[in-house]
Amino acid sequence: MSKPTAWMHDEYEALVEANLDWRPPVLEGPSAPRCKVNGREMLMLCSNNYLNLSNHPRLKEAAIAAVRSHGAGSGSVRPIAGNMDLHVKLEQRIAEFKRRDAAIYYQTGFAANAGLIPQLVGKGDHLFTDELNHGSIIDGVRLTKAERNIYPHNDMGGLEDLLRKAPSAGRRLIITDGVFSMDGDTAPLDKICALAGEYGAMTYTDDAHGEGVLGDGRGIGVHYNVEDSVDIEMGTFSKAFGVVGGLAAGSEQLAKYAFNKSRTFLLSGSAPPATVAACTAALDVIDEEPQHVKRLWENTEYFRNGLQQLGYDTGNSTTPIIPAMCGSAKRAQTLSAELLKRDVFALPIVFPMVARDKARIRVMMSAGLEKKDLDIALNAFEKGGKSAGIL
Repeated sequence: MSKPTAWMHDEYEALVEANLDWRPPVLEGPSAPRCKVNGREMLMLCSNNYLNLSNHPRLKEAAIAAVRSHGAGSGSVRPIAGNMDLHVKLEQRIAEFKRRDAAIYYQTGFAANAGLIPQLVGKGDHLFTDELNHGSIIDGVRLTKAERNIYPHNDMGGLEDLLRKAPSAGRRLIITDGVFSMDGDTAPLDKICALAGEYGAMTYTDDAHGEGVLGDGRGIGVHYNVEDSVDIEMGTFSKAFGVVGGLAAGSEQLAKYAFNKSRTFLLSGSAPPATVAACTAALDVIDEEPQHVKRLWENTEYFRNGLQQLGYDTGNSTTPIIPAMCGSAKRAQTLSAELLKRDVFALPIVFPMVARDKARIRVMMSAGLEKKDLDIALNAFEKGGKSAGIL
């Protein structure tokens, strides 16, 4: 008689056979533009650390000071005994940074989506979600009892058609990523907000990859000049802000409601002092040192143009997420291996993260990279692309 867990082995081996399993190298040290992987120095091209703030002295100093003043952990969940002054200060700072009335900080961005979305709509309500939304949104949507309406990616005609056909009773919620994490394109948030106003829907945007990047760092709402029209702005500190944690910003009623209703917030220990203090410092740095955002965009345009000149398809990207399309998972894995040989750390993105024939190397640009670094990387992409049969 086989073990009841034997199926795990079989399913994993099927992934290996199809070249769909993850085999990530080990990062030895900080996530930096030049990092150490498997004992070798490499260029980092697959980190979400867009502004290189994970290594900023002010963030590290804030984290160390918080440990000395508040300890290593918070001791409890926020509603019981883990609600520190550092948490309150961060939420006030988030609201100020986002130009909203209030905000709430979650332990992760995934916790924000999984905990908040199910509390916004329920039985008898209608939810409208982009087909390419992030997995955390998908899981949050699955936890609701609302009627789910999935519209084709960024198809405003398709969204309006669903809005028009949906019954008028109950709440309506439109959810979209701000920046789509696999392709680097953005949601037409101005058009979405216009449709929401016409059809009486709430708007929820997951701006995990737009915070600190778009709109001079304040996100996609500012980028499209509709920040006052978005009801719930969700984001993360694990990308451009360089730390970890999720946020939801909006009205004071939203923050109070989320504080009392989100199970991922209510039933999970609050973030440790070092993390919270570093998050606050990250917002201060972006406000006071605009050169990081400026440098990120200079590097982005230079590298995307370089890949295109080599012959790579970079899809619909308009952000620092730059996909180098490979087609099959095998080609993407081969290209990644060729890049690693040349000391460029860029991992393949394959099914189920993307469609089976849409495998790619997803380049994540950083403000910390020098022009000479970008040229080295482009040279590696040229040679590696030829070896992999892509160019």
